[in-house]
Amino acid sequence: MKAYEVVIVGGGPAGLAAAIAARENGIRDILILERDGELGGILNQCIHNGFGLHTFQEELTGPEYADRFIRQVKEQNIEYKLNTMVMHIEENKKIIAMNRQDGMFELQAEAVILAMGCRERPRGALNIPGYRPAGIFSAGTAQRLVNIEGYMPGREVVILGSGDIGLIMARRMTLEGAKVKVVAELMPYSGGLKRNIVQCLDDYGIPLKLSHTVVDIHGKERVEGVTLAEVDEKGNPIPGTEEEISCDTLLLSVGLIPENELSRECGVLMDPVTRGPRVDDSLETSVPGIFACGNVLHVHDLVDFVSEEAGLAGTYAAEYVKRKKREKCDKNSGKNDGDTFREGVRIIPTGGVRYTVPQVIHPASMGDKVVVRFRVARPYRKCRIRVDINGKIVMTKKRPVMAPGEMESIVLERKKLEEYPHLQEITIQIEEA
Repeated sequence: MKAYEVVIVGGGPAGLAAAIAARENGIRDILILERDGELGGILNQCIHNGFGLHTFQEELTGPEYADRFIRQVKEQNIEYKLNTMVMHIEENKKIIAMNRQDGMFELQAEAVILAMGCRERPRGALNIPGYRPAGIFSAGTAQRLVNIEGYMPGREVVILGSGDIGLIMARRMTLEGAKVKVVAELMPYSGGLKRNIVQCLDDYGIPLKLSHTVVDIHGKERVEGVTLAEVDEKGNPIPGTEEEISCDTLLLSVGLIPENELSRECGVLMDPVTRGPRVDDSLETSVPGIFACGNVLHVHDLVDFVSEEAGLAGTYAAEYVKRKKREKCDKNSGKNDGDTFREGVRIIPTGGVRYTVPQVIHPASMGDKVVVRFRVARPYRKCRIRVDINGKIVMTKKRPVMAPGEMESIVLERKKLEEYPHLQEITIQIEEA
């Protein structure tokens, strides 16, 4: 069984950035395990621009953005295995994986970084009645078919859900000659970025129907049409509002879910809202030495934030490995500083905040600042983000507009937290003007 200092599960933007950061922080034995046939992850099929504005201060396509990191991985001789599926991760950081060349094999890691990304919510989660005809695709599958495989899923398209992939595919299908008849959204607001609504729908005259959903799919062999209906505030279809739309393709863009099976198997605590691992300010999970970053932790809207977060995970994983080596040397020399474990301080989302990442911080050992990312439960206008410590307001941040489709953040500074020696909890909430 071969041993590595850091093993990274996933060779997408998160895994690549984490590997580079770990190498830059002195870790030599690094291995990336990627189940696809090439590095880059989902970015390889995202041929539209808009990536890299934060990271590189220029606008890149998805493949161009991924290539910047792939080049660094290769230049720094970071080892990676493609077409390799990780089957199991144990709490002691033993990894069982398989591929065609090596068969089933085991690895022992000193630290593991989970960077498996996310997957699309399927039709089965939507309870839409009807048969199972050809012509129903998730938006991401359609994106791969068009951009990589060179196939057109259909010519007359209805899109259910206004997530960013669905919005981008509305534009992409239009550019390839299809007629996108409507984008229907169950919620009274869009789940995508404002810029994508403007650039992908408004610019092409594609209608967006909020508070609408598909209540029936017509056709047995192939989709022949769908029935849309308006929904009430509880999401129930309103009788008499049904509208039949002919189409040969239905694309589903109804949310993303972190790839959390491996996370659960290795015993980390999961967050019921994000459906990803719970982490502290060093992005370490409840299992020591196992870190998480990117969309497997919580679904991001910008890949630049994924890379930033993954860089931190790689840095902290490197620090963990070096600290464990020092502790081992101290133990062999008879030196023992005692148990350094400290109970963390919870960050509690409330008042319109759905979740926070991280969920726990360690004020005594954290860096100078920690970026706390979160999403709101509904749209807000003329509001402010409020941070309380032990029930006392310590920070506010004005925001003209906030929406569930766009990730928000606030910075907690160590020097501010040190003013509260008996720190018990931190709450983050939204207040309307």
